Amino acid sequence: MTAHAKLPTPPIADPVSDRAPVPQEALEAIFDDIRKHPLYDHEIHGCLNCGICTATCPSAQYYDYSPREIVQLLWTENLEGIYDAMQEKIWACAQCYTCAARCPFENSPGGLVMILREVAIKHELPSVKEVLRPFSRVLLKVVTTGNQLAPNMITRDAFPDWGPNVTKVDAPLMVLRKAIPMPTMHTLDTAWEVNLRTSVELYTIWEATGVLKQLATVDANLFDVVSDVMDEKRDEWEEWLEDNQDEDGDTDD
Repeated sequence: MTAHAKLPTPPIADPVSDRAPVPQEALEAIFDDIRKHPLYDHEIHGCLNCGICTATCPSAQYYDYSPREIVQLLWTENLEGIYDAMQEKIWACAQCYTCAARCPFENSPGGLVMILREVAIKHELPSVKEVLRPFSRVLLKVVTTGNQLAPNMITRDAFPDWGPNVTKVDAPLMVLRKAIPMPTMHTLDTAWEVNLRTSVELYTIWEATGVLKQLATVDANLFDVVSDVMDEKRDEWEEWLEDNQDEDGDTDD
């Protein structure tokens, strides 16, 4: 080896963790995708380290999470710190954007967290499956019906990471049941009726924008179920178009 030969960069490793070490090249690839995100330069402009964002952050009151830390890690290009934050901390953000409204530099830590989450999914980080697993029922509801929640889905057991005030979820449950149509109370199969064409269009958008591809990396079984449901809806839509086509080839939409 010559005197000027460059030694390979050793992978990082946490001495108190069983997780395999992460090669430097992987850390750089992750940060490169973060920096290349089209919204990245719009969400970060500098940092005074004043802490206003963390002081007003609801999630910071209950979790090991700090909007200021997210901005500092990205601003200083701390690759190891960024990777560490992507394992757990970025999933604590509630996306309320209180931080963005108060930052004197007009940073948006919440927007940066969204970028970090997208990149975490792209790189299939271990935290993604662990964090998103409890939301499988919500994802199934959204993608297959176009609606987000039914009252029977709002339970402490389903969302143990909601924080210490999760017990209050019992208080408004009856109010929710009065506000939501009765058929949705005990099943995920019915909800507000979503137009068939709208469902197919939404599916097409999710497919074209890569959402379904990301879902496949997070939960392969859920992806298979959603694909089957949406294939059926596409077939139904094609049949409807054929049945409702007039002599001129137009449809009564």
